[in-house]
Formats: sequence, C-alpha cells, structure tokens
Amino acid sequence: MSKRDYYEVLGVSKDAAERDIKKAYKRLAMKYHPDRTQGDKSKEEQFKEVKEAYEILNNDQKRAAYDQYGHAAFEQGGHGGGGGFGGGQDFGDAFGDIFGDIFGGGGRGRGGQSRQRRGSDLRYNLDLSLEEAVKGKTLEIKVPTFVSCDPCDGSGAKKGTSAKTCSTCHGHGQVQMRQGLFAVQQTCPTCSGQGKVISDPCTSCRGKGRVEKNKTLSVKIPPGVDTGDRIRLSGEGEAGEHGAPAGDLYVQANVRDHKIFVRDENHLFCEVPISFTTAALGGDIEVPTLEGKVKLKIPKETQTGKMFRLRGKGVKSVRSHSVGDLMCKVVIETPVSLSGDQADLLRQLEEKMGKSTSKHSPKETGFFDGVKKFFDDLKS
Repeated sequence: MSKRDYYEVLGVSKDAAERDIKKAYKRLAMKYHPDRTQGDKSKEEQFKEVKEAYEILNNDQKRAAYDQYGHAAFEQGGHGGGGGFGGGQDFGDAFGDIFGDIFGGGGRGRGGQSRQRRGSDLRYNLDLSLEEAVKGKTLEIKVPTFVSCDPCDGSGAKKGTSAKTCSTCHGHGQVQMRQGLFAVQQTCPTCSGQGKVISDPCTSCRGKGRVEKNKTLSVKIPPGVDTGDRIRLSGEGEAGEHGAPAGDLYVQANVRDHKIFVRDENHLFCEVPISFTTAALGGDIEVPTLEGKVKLKIPKETQTGKMFRLRGKGVKSVRSHSVGDLMCKVVIETPVSLSGDQADLLRQLEEKMGKSTSKHSPKETGFFDGVKKFFDDLKS
C-alpha cells in the first residue's frame, strides 16, 4: 500500500513554516491519540501516520531529502520512515513530546541533560570621593561570595570519584507525571533537577561544589563615573553549584558629598563668598577647581547670586570626551565684628548715599516702590 504525501497527511502546504507544521501536528495528534479514541485501530494508524509525517517534515535534513526523492529517500532503513515508532517509543512518549514545552519540560524526548544553574549575580556598593570619581582610580575590594571548591574542583564529588547519572530521571533532571491525556513534567525529587547524584560528596563543600569566602578583587574605576554607574566584572559573582558557571559582579558607584563642589552630570557648582568692597569696586579673586586654584575677574557692581562660568573646569564624561564647566556663584558677605571706627565709616557712607538711593541701590528702590504700590492698591 502506497503512503500518502506527508504534507497531505498534516494538511499543510509544501512551503509551510516550521511553526505551521508543529501546529498542525499538535492538532491532529490531539484528535487521533489513543487515549481519546478508545482503542479505535483506524485512529491509531492515523496517529502513527501523523507522527511519521511530523518526524520527517520537522527535521530540515529529512525534509530536504523528502522534497527531492519522496518516500524513496527513507526506504530500506535509510532514515527509518516506516519505523517511526521503532526503538521502544510508546504513545505516551510521543504525546509527551507534543506538550513538553507547555508544561515546562523540553528535556524529555530531546535527549538533553538538565541545565546547570548559573551562579547568582552580586552587587557591591563602592563609596568614592568626588576626586576619585573624576580622576579614576584602581581600588581593591573584598567581596563575600561563594567560590569554586578547590579539593573537588567544583564538582561536589570527593576527589577520585565522580557523580553518577540519576536512576530516577536518567539524567534529564525532570520526571513526567501522566494523568490520562495530559502529561506534566516536574523537577526530579532524587537529584533536584541536576541529572546526576553524588554518592560520595566532597567533605570541604559537602557536595555543593562551592564554599563561602572573602574574595579580593582589583577594580579599575574609569574617570568620570557618577553615582549609580555600574562596572560589570564578568564571572566574578557567585560560583554555581556542581561546577556551573559563575555569575557576574556589578560594582555600583556612590559618590560622596563634597565640602566645596556639587556635581550635576558633568558640571560642577560652588559658592564663592566675596567682600562688599570687591563686589562694589571689582577685582580679582581665586576660586578652587579640582585641578587647583584659578583667578576669576569680578566686575564692579556685581550683585550677590551672580553666576560665573569657567569652561572646561568640570568633569570629563565617562562616555565621551566632552568636559563640563565649573559654575561659580558669588555671595556677598556682610562684614561682621566691626570696630567702632569701621562702623562709623559705614554710617558716613550711608549718609552720603542716602539722597541718591535710587542711583546706588536700584533694586532696593524698585522693591519698596512696588511694596508701596501694593498697599495703595489695597486701599483703593
């Protein structure tokens, strides 16, 4: 009896995508599965035919051979077309393949071992001074973490021995629980999903393959880092159990407050007190930068709160070559602890300026003129 075309069996076109082939297979397998057909032999044969077609069309190499030579490509045991149900695979295994991905499986029916658990990532909070963050520095840090066990080389098994394949899950790390039509995969209770069992564990790590230890690392802080920036050290996190790969270590920068400067991205801000005389008459003053002192020219009649920009005196960006600015806000300092003679001189100055207040103190005059108008408006 000649076989039907595999594309016809699944009801898909010859240019069907892999997802369409899989979708058709699931639908037909659900329809013809023996658990649903109550022992109907004809439906059982149809189920076999559907599975055989899927095994060929879901494999790129077999599908290419079938497209070129048809069923002849698999005759005489070439690719096992008619023997699709050979090798001891029953209906339950076939149906488990269909729905394994739905129930979190994927290990059974694909010949794969359980996936090793990668070690956890770690975060280390690193406090830096503003100078360290701006200029960069190489620092040593101590991180409490799990490291690979030396005596067993991370395997968890005593030296000279090795782990054995789990007899419960046969190395898959999962077992299948079946109830009628449905199959649910769960973590193997014997090996906890590892796929292997250690009968003679290492005494140093008690079979875990890792031990807790303070690890000293050298961290290079690039110039320009800011609070919240993270530096990733690949493979320096916790070691995984039983030789699994280590996680990563993230060093997160926290820049401490500075006594003089306030940082805003790549710009620096500071307040510079100046005397009443310098503000009125002008002059040169020295202001601090991260590279030393520089001169700043104060023009005459400078008011408190005036902002001066020193270009290129800020922070070089960690992500580019641009450099921020230093913003200096001048604050006029009122004289304190005046002697009698000094106080008299100020009173004389005030008397001389008193008749020309609007000329010498325009802001003061404007403010009180506005206050007077405000109260006059309330009365009217």
